[in-house]
Amino acid sequence: MVESKTISPTVEEYLEAIYRLGEKGEPARTSDLAEHLNVTLGTVTNTVENLEKQQLVTHEPYKGVRLTDKGQKIALDVVRRHRLSERLLTDILRLEWSKVHDAACKLEHVFAGKELSEHLEKALGNPKTCPHGNPIPTDSGELREENSEPLTDFARGDNGTIVKVTDERPDMLQYLATLGLVPGATVEIEEKAPFNGPMIVKIMGASYAIGRNVASVIWARRG
Repeated sequence: MVESKTISPTVEEYLEAIYRLGEKGEPARTSDLAEHLNVTLGTVTNTVENLEKQQLVTHEPYKGVRLTDKGQKIALDVVRRHRLSERLLTDILRLEWSKVHDAACKLEHVFAGKELSEHLEKALGNPKTCPHGNPIPTDSGELREENSEPLTDFARGDNGTIVKVTDERPDMLQYLATLGLVPGATVEIEEKAPFNGPMIVKIMGASYAIGRNVASVIWARRG
């Protein structure tokens, strides 16, 4: 894994954001970066130009921003520290899973450097995922994903075990927690309305209607 303790927190945040926005295989649009990072479009444009000069990203106008191999390695290191920090906050400090993302955004910079992150990982018992079920990259930058699909791919009558939640916004996590839609829970699809309508899911004996936008961030293992 690339040592990133000489990289500024701002650069780390940009690379992490580009990685997260590009996880589905599409380049990150500058407008999405501005919204994700809560900065102006002009600030994003200037920073992306600087990242290009450092050979950390490539930017194709009107299409988006992609990480180079160098940028990807640094981004994965930041993601690793972020998800380990989330584990620290939930497993040791007992914070609710819906409250740890923002705090981990600050802690991830504190644990910069291979030695600190390795000690943190060991102290936590070498966890494989963050509290939301997303895989923690290894020290070498490897991501070991468990086979899963978004609930939107499931049909009526299908069931599975929730593996991860990909949207870590506090309000989304709070909502899912109230329904019991958390990693490890068993879920069944009772109804799936046509024309991109809502889905009825059954969990722990109770049925709930959820929108497709919500179902798309809940990934489950069939069977």
